[in-house]
Amino acid sequence: MPQPVIQNTSRRFQLLQTCGTARAGLLHTDHGDIPTPIFMPVGTAGTVKAVHQCELRDQINAPIILSNTYHLYLRPGLSTLQAAGGLHCFNGWDRPILTDSGGFQVFSLAENRKIKEEGCTFRSHIDGSKHLFTPERVIDIERIIGADIIMAFDECCPGDADYAYAQRSMQLTHRWLDRCINQYNATQPLYGHHQMLFPIVQGCQYDELRRASANYIASTQSEGCAIGGLAVGEPTHIMYQMIEIVNQILPADRPRYLMGVGTPQNLLEAIDRGVDMFDCVMPTRNGRNGLLFTPNGTINIKNKKWEQCFHPIADIAWDSFDNPEIIQADRDYSLAYLHHLIRAQEILGLQICSLHNLAFYLWLVKTARRHIIEGTYQQWKSALLPQLDRRL
Repeated sequence: MPQPVIQNTSRRFQLLQTCGTARAGLLHTDHGDIPTPIFMPVGTAGTVKAVHQCELRDQINAPIILSNTYHLYLRPGLSTLQAAGGLHCFNGWDRPILTDSGGFQVFSLAENRKIKEEGCTFRSHIDGSKHLFTPERVIDIERIIGADIIMAFDECCPGDADYAYAQRSMQLTHRWLDRCINQYNATQPLYGHHQMLFPIVQGCQYDELRRASANYIASTQSEGCAIGGLAVGEPTHIMYQMIEIVNQILPADRPRYLMGVGTPQNLLEAIDRGVDMFDCVMPTRNGRNGLLFTPNGTINIKNKKWEQCFHPIADIAWDSFDNPEIIQADRDYSLAYLHHLIRAQEILGLQICSLHNLAFYLWLVKTARRHIIEGTYQQWKSALLPQLDRRL
């Protein structure tokens, strides 16, 4: 049986400029355009934790957010989402949304799931109820959720898997991808806007498998491609090596999405290797634990040194950086006050830290894009990386 390809695709990605292998582009969706490189705030259950949609839109100007099929399927459930008219109507977000297929979440339930050719049987982390995700079912669920970009169902191979396991897992992912494509071609969007299906490159830490998977994914003629199974415990230099191998094969005229990555340093290095799209819980999760990312280094706001530092957050976080888009909270609140909020476990502290970190991540990719267009990306990256490594 010939490998299926995605039907009725259009060229929705414009590659505008390169600087070495770093890329600046524009991805067009029916809910708006996405400048790349881009970082997508993670709104797993339809909301970015501790951050209002109006803040995402009006304060940090996030062009796109990410949600998760597994979590939305379990709660609030498909009947609610379909009755609402899809996730955009349900959560009031009128810009693009990407949904992960739930593969990573399902396969992380190691003791509560069973993988077979048909799909994956798992038990809900909420109530223990039993469910089956097949490739066809996942596409149907993502049609109901209604995201602009939907991911194929894959097996996220453990980072330390041996070659034989990684090969079997990759081959299963490819067979599941064929079924995802057939179901995608056989169905239509439910809410009047186009949905792009991105397949996922797997292959663990093995060069040969990554090349094979990248070639298979490239042949599907999809509107974008994802790189999965990285940042799952492997050494950083291996992750970068796998990105380089894969991006030598994936189509240059389609966006490349590195899933679940990562630190600011990871983003800069991956951009330099040709990645366009990122997501990670790190800015919000670390923010809720009192860690601020800044272009001058990281701030652990719980440390006593900030207890009587009455400078506005912006004075330390953005010192020597010309950033007219600093969020108002960074101008209004002192480090001492934020220290107090986090130590007292006040919700406002979680909000400020989360919003600050997301603003920084979006500043990072926006500034990277500008330097790619100007032809100065590598010099800018080399100057910034040592500062990011500092602890303030």
